Order: sequence, then C-alpha cells, then structure tokens
Amino acid sequence: MEKITPRIAVIDRNTLEAAGLRAIITDMAPMAEVCTFASLEEMLRESNSVDETVPFVHFFVSSQVLVAHADFFLSRQRQTIVLTSQAIAGKQFEHFRMLDVSLPERDLLRAILLLFRHAHGAGHASRSEAPSLMSSFRNVPENPPLLSPRETEVLSLVVRGFINKEIAERLCISLPTVVTHRKNLCEKLRVRSVSALTIYAVTHGIVPVEEI
Repeated sequence: MEKITPRIAVIDRNTLEAAGLRAIITDMAPMAEVCTFASLEEMLRESNSVDETVPFVHFFVSSQVLVAHADFFLSRQRQTIVLTSQAIAGKQFEHFRMLDVSLPERDLLRAILLLFRHAHGAGHASRSEAPSLMSSFRNVPENPPLLSPRETEVLSLVVRGFINKEIAERLCISLPTVVTHRKNLCEKLRVRSVSALTIYAVTHGIVPVEEI
C-alpha cells in the first residue's frame, strides 16, 4: 500500500512568522508536506487548482484567520492550532489549542511536542483520518540504526541543551570526541539539526519532552 504524505497548512498573514514555523515543522516532520498561505482563501484556491487527493491533517492558523473564518475551523477544531499567546474572546473558541509562536525556537519545539503528545494521548486523532502530525514525527527508517550507549548519552545531553564543552566535561571525554559522536548521530539518523535529533530522542523515549 502506498504511504500517504501528511499535508499541513500554516495560514498566517505574517510571512516571516509563517516561514519560521514552516521551517520548524518541516525539520520536525520531514515526511510531511508543509504549505504556507497568507489567507484561507489562498489555501482554498490552491487546493482547487490541484488534484486534492490528500486533505490537510492539521491547520496552524493566526487568531485573526480563525475569527474571520470561525465556521470553517470550528468544524475542524481537533485539527486546528491557533497561533497566539492569548485566549480569544468568545466561548466557541475556548477549546482550541493555542501555540505561542513568539517563543524562542527551543521552547516552541517543546510546546509543539507537548501539544501533539497530549492530543494523541487524548484520542483526538481518529483511525479513519489521514496520518497525523504525530505519525509524521517518525522521521527515521522503520528499522532505526542501533545507537551505542555513548551515542545515546551524547544525544540525551544535546537535546537537553548542553553545549559540546559541557558534554565533554560531564562524560569525561575530549571535545573532538563529542564532535565526532554528534557527526555520527546525524549520519546514522539522517538528520542535520538539533530539532530533528530532539524529535528522535523524544519519540524513542530517550528523553522526556518535559526535559528538552
């Protein structure tokens, strides 16, 4: 059976904000197709102009877009994450999940992971729906390479925010050895960023999401 690529929409008039979020989500879920739009109308026009065989599994939308198109998103509440740091006036909006995109990248990554872990655990994703964003976090082969105990130690410290010098001191190894371990981790896992290493560590139970 052919695998379905999850599609994720970021709808925000702030192009820099949308581009930054798209980069993080793509880094977190490289198996997903992340599309950015300035408005819901733009998304719908583009969707109608292509063969729309795979619906969007999640929508990251600004609060302005949500309020302007309440009916559309209320019927897709479980799939929608609102880009705002404040609650939105109106009882109909009180159950939407919120994401503060003004957070530093590391904190934003943690917030996204927590959002989807809680949603997944609460059973928000139906088995009949297209693949969820949580499933697209499995950004490594189905049979991931075996990490050595030392590589696992280095990985856990990297995603907890320690710099190379601190890792070397904690593990009583040289700085060049830490650099080599980090290079080997990226090659083994086929990733190129700390965000991607973090996703691997969290989804494989190496580091709790609360500790990143």
